[in-house]
Amino acid sequence: MGDVEASGKTVDEAIDKALAELGVDRDAVEVEVLSEGKAGVLGVGASQASVRVTLRGADEAAAGSETEGEEGELIEDEAEMAAQTLDHLLELMGIAADVSIRDPETPGDGLGMAKAVLDVEGDDLGILIGRRGETLSSLQYLLNLMVSRKLGQHMTFTVDVEGYRQRREKQLNSLAFRMADQVKRTRRPVMLEPMPPNERRIIHLALAEDRQVETSSVGEGDTRKVEISPRR
Repeated sequence: MGDVEASGKTVDEAIDKALAELGVDRDAVEVEVLSEGKAGVLGVGASQASVRVTLRGADEAAAGSETEGEEGELIEDEAEMAAQTLDHLLELMGIAADVSIRDPETPGDGLGMAKAVLDVEGDDLGILIGRRGETLSSLQYLLNLMVSRKLGQHMTFTVDVEGYRQRREKQLNSLAFRMADQVKRTRRPVMLEPMPPNERRIIHLALAEDRQVETSSVGEGDTRKVEISPRR
């Protein structure tokens, strides 16, 4: 999934929803404003703003796959190169671990965004995860930067250590459903703790089909949070 269309009361809100769905920050995408929307008079004639958000390098990646002719083989080669790069990074860090490759299966794996998941297994790898997964996120960012530069195009791989992301996704889904039930009972919005883009995306997707609540991201930078509100 290289691009996403989203709508909202304002252009900024529409962009935020698209970023949450992609699970990336603003500087990783290009934005095309499809409609700036209208406020209307007393709600009459109002229309929502809409945007198309595209991952930087997504067009080049698609073109490269087409010219290669066999996309499956190309992705496999890219994943193998990413796994070798991660192996080298771990060696430089003095960490003994095994890296395996699998297909993304859930939003927490980066389904629809990541080319593959690189699972890291070993003994005492908590140091690679860090507080609330911060070290793991930094390792993944560094790997994707290195791989993208080697390939000359934007490339995304998910790095998981000892199943941390899968456990965290289950926790976030449980939190989303629990807080949604609270919002339905009280008819009052709930603000969650600050989360990185990939975790906010899990919350948004978990409640996307719930007709009684809606979600939005508020705040700036590292303080951005998901708000769950009664659907209007």
